[in-house]
Amino acid sequence: MAWWEGVDETRLLIAPGNTACYLLVNGLLQELHWFKQSYGSWFVGDYVCEDGSLYTATPVDPVFIFLPIFEEARMKKGDDPGKFRQLDEIVFISGYPGYQHLLSIAENSMQVLCDVKEIGSSKFFRLDDSKVLAWLYHKVCELKKTLSVLDKNYAARQEKDTLADAVSILGEYMKDEPWLKLLCNHLKLDLAEANRKAPDVEILSAVTESNPGSQSVLQGKGSDKKSTRTGKQAKKAKVETESKNIKEMFSRASRRRN
Repeated sequence: MAWWEGVDETRLLIAPGNTACYLLVNGLLQELHWFKQSYGSWFVGDYVCEDGSLYTATPVDPVFIFLPIFEEARMKKGDDPGKFRQLDEIVFISGYPGYQHLLSIAENSMQVLCDVKEIGSSKFFRLDDSKVLAWLYHKVCELKKTLSVLDKNYAARQEKDTLADAVSILGEYMKDEPWLKLLCNHLKLDLAEANRKAPDVEILSAVTESNPGSQSVLQGKGSDKKSTRTGKQAKKAKVETESKNIKEMFSRASRRRN
């Protein structure tokens, strides 16, 4: 039986787009990437594994996962800031049981973005727009600095263009309304310009050919892992006699702007 079979499907309320996989290991949320060159294989001892694909996991800020449900949970209308809710009430969503696996990290992740009230031993949370904007601005500033380090070509670009690329990267994890629009207004950027695809500057490409399966959410405690996935794994690539050093698979790549 394949490693993703025999479990129920788990879904997350993330911005629509490409499917994504996640791991929760020892309280750290990680995004799972699948990498495969057109032709490649692995040498394992005296054997050749014709499937040259590679899975890697990189840390991701859980706030990106929590933000949509905290936004909806406060039931904000107009100028009304919304309601305070308990964490277990916010995280429990009918049809989306995967969120409950993240309950243990919800408080530490979201208290910086929320107004918090304590009544007895209970805590109540309400998302605060100004705190979210401050968090987004910090993310953009960090991305802006990182882009300049990863790609020297950014040093020759105008700051506004680099900011737009940073916002575009955030847009891979967020919806335009209300947060990207709020951030663009604060930075005096055009939302349509920021939504254009930024040049890829990355250590590994998430998917270079075809997706190995539909959306999945993986979670684990220590070494024990639970995985969910729908769909079948993609067909294996044909064996190619030409081989490459593994270090080449981790080289940074800069793709042209679409």
